Formats: sequence, structure tokens, C-alpha cells
Amino acid sequence: QVQVEESGGGLVQAGGSLTLSCTASGSIVTPVAMGWYRQAPGKQRELVSTVNRGGGVNYADSVKGRFTITRANAMNTVYLQMNSLRPDDTAVYYCNVRTQWNEDLWGQGTQVTVSS
Repeated sequence: QVQVEESGGGLVQAGGSLTLSCTASGSIVTPVAMGWYRQAPGKQRELVSTVNRGGGVNYADSVKGRFTITRANAMNTVYLQMNSLRPDDTAVYYCNVRTQWNEDLWGQGTQVTVSS
């Protein structure tokens, strides 16, 4: 009975920065990976970035050099620092938690809107 909660979305100007946070809580869980996905209007949900238990990270090509993912393992918390935001970053961003049982848990999403 894990609850996944995201926060930090909002409206920003192009070129600005925003930090998203996600925390898994409510029961004992051992995430093997956590990450962020996003879904823009009219588009498929896509991977943004992930970090695994050992600290390895992956980024979508579109965000490399602009976004940084970090994880606080003891707190089951992951962050996404987003810099140099562009209008095409506008999407609902979802936190994903993969448990030791290979179950994927999802947050409700947080809206990021980047104005031109």
C-alpha cells in the first residue's frame, strides 16, 4: 500500500527552471528504480529519466544536458531538476516507482507548462 506523490509542477517561462519531487510512502517498499515520464497533449507517454538502485541514470535525448535526476534512497524520494525549459517540455509529468517485486507504481501526475 504505497502512495506515490509528485509535486513541483507549475507555469514557467521558456528558459526557466523547475524542480519536481516524488516520494513513495505508506508501507515498506524497496524501489529498484524510480523515474519520470511525461505525456504531452496528443502524444504518447514517454520516458524522461530514470535512476536505479545503484545510482545509474538514463535520460531521453531531448532532455540530456538540461534535466538532472537525483534520488534520496533512504527517503524513497526522487527529484528532477529541469533547466532551460522549452515550450515542448509542456506535459503532465508522472513519477514511476518500480518495486522489488517488479511492480510499477505511479503518481497522479503534475502539470508542467512552459510559456514562450
